[in-house]
Order: sequence, then C-alpha cells, then structure tokens
Amino acid sequence: MLRHWLITACAWGMCALGPTALHAQTGADYPNKPVKIIAPVAPGGGVDLIARTVAERLTKALGQSFVVDNQSGGGGAIASANVARAPADGHTLLLAYVGTHGTNPAVRKLPYDAVKDFSPIAMVGGTPNVLVVYPGVPVNDLKAFVAHAKKFPAGLSYGSAGQGTLTHLAMEQFKLQAQFFSVHVPYRGIGPAFTDLMGGQTQALFPGLAAALPHIKSGKVRALAVTGLKRHPLIPEVPTFAELGYAGFDGVQWYGIVGPAKLPDKITARLNEEINKAINNPELKERLSAEAIQPMPMSPDAFGQYIRQDIARWTLVAKERRIEID
Repeated sequence: MLRHWLITACAWGMCALGPTALHAQTGADYPNKPVKIIAPVAPGGGVDLIARTVAERLTKALGQSFVVDNQSGGGGAIASANVARAPADGHTLLLAYVGTHGTNPAVRKLPYDAVKDFSPIAMVGGTPNVLVVYPGVPVNDLKAFVAHAKKFPAGLSYGSAGQGTLTHLAMEQFKLQAQFFSVHVPYRGIGPAFTDLMGGQTQALFPGLAAALPHIKSGKVRALAVTGLKRHPLIPEVPTFAELGYAGFDGVQWYGIVGPAKLPDKITARLNEEINKAINNPELKERLSAEAIQPMPMSPDAFGQYIRQDIARWTLVAKERRIEID
C-alpha cells in the first residue's frame, strides 16, 4: 500500500512540475529568456570583442537576446566565480580565456575550480604570442637575441601585462629553455607595457599577436619569433619557435564559451553547434582574421581537454620558475 502511494505521489509530483519545468531541465525550449554572456574584463580589448561577436551571432541564430555583461576585477576571478555559482540552465555563460582558465589556475588561489566548476561549450579562436623587441636592441633574429641576453644580462628587461599573465609565463618559459636572464617588469595591462617598450624603457615583450600587429607593421617594434605550429599568415616572414629549435611553444591566447557545471547536454550541444557554424562563416572568419584571431572549432569534450592541458602547461612553468601570486 505504501509503495503504491509513493509511486502515485511521484507521478503527481512530475505532473505538478509541468512542461515548462521539464523543458528547463532538459533544455528542450532553450533559450526561453535573454542570455547573459559575462565578459570578465572591462569593455574594449580582445576578450570583450569576442564576447560581443558571439552574442551577436547567437542572438541571430537562436532568436533570443544574448547580451554581454562586463564584470572586471581579480584578473577575471570575480566574473568566473559568479558564473560558477549561476543556475546551470544555459542563461548565464562566461567568455573564458587563457587568463581565467589557463594561467590564473596555474599561479593563483582562486574562488573557483577552472575544470570542475564549469561545462566547456565551445572554443572560439586564438591568437599566437610573438616575441618582440625594441628596435634599438642590436639584434635581428632570435639566435642573436639570446646571445645578446647572455652577454648583457644586467642590461635586458622585459615587460608583461602583469604578474602571472600569459605574457609573463611565456617569456619565463622561453628564458628557461634558452638559459638566459632578464628582469621582469610587470605592468597593469598590455597597453602600458607597449608604451615603455617603444620608449626603450624595456627591451622585450611577449604579447599576443592581435595586440602587437599594429606596432610590428609600423616598425615601432621588431618581431623575432611567433608561437604556434606554423607561421602566421599576417606575419609570414616571422619564424615559429619550433622552426628555431624551441619545443613546446604552441600555446595561444585563446577565447571560448563555458557555462556552470552540469549544464544539460542538449543546451551544450546546441550552443556548440551554433558557435561552430558562426566561426566557420567566411565573413566572420575574415573579421576575426583582421584581428589576428584564428577560429578554433572544437567539440565540448575537446575544448575541455584543451583547458586541462593548458592549465597543466602553465602550472609546470609556474612551478619551475617559482611563480605564485597571493
């Protein structure tokens, strides 16, 4: 009798949920209200650009508003933690990037777990990093730069966008492999770092190509080598680190979309499909290429594996160079 009552009660409970609640659990009617894509930075720059581009495309594809909410602070930690705590219904997403889900987990104690607290949805794209020097440094190639650095260790400094950023860790990775010393000068962002590099206050910088390209083209900085598996079409004359004998320099400044953990599979799959369609669109490809961003379509599983590998890569560098930020 009790068993019969429990079965009946459960059945009535499911009916009481109604079709709307059931659809919310499975994602059958997703999205059924405006969706927030949280960008963990202030407006402007590559992260914000990608967030707005994705929002625009998903709004057109899914017939519901996707709006960008900029939440800067804590190197992306505040925004990331807010998304990790949001309901897993697909209506709050994060524009994750190498900072929030690559370098920060390697060097900082964070209020979120970059792997366990998120559902990877789709990789959007990435831009390689490029080693550039002040034109007054008397070198024209990477081999000469390393020789110069070893000959004048006290006279070489390099800037970065901040302690523990990719621009910092990538240079430390290179210093470790090439076995030379230089002083690290951290800045509050890549803009001030470029200002001092072009003024000769520092001698080197390892920025993303998207930020460096205008200065390379104007001749205000000299490019020596680029990360990635092959030369970049926007600077085909610049060799890769791999060509020059340095392994492991295939990381990029990447951007992707994640949601809270346990996002329903149907929502994840639908968003992944639409984002991959968008970044394979020739018009959008051209638009991203102009910003030195190459589309990197992946399945959710492949994107999740990419995040794990990126964290492992930078954790190793941080440990070897004893880089840790409170």
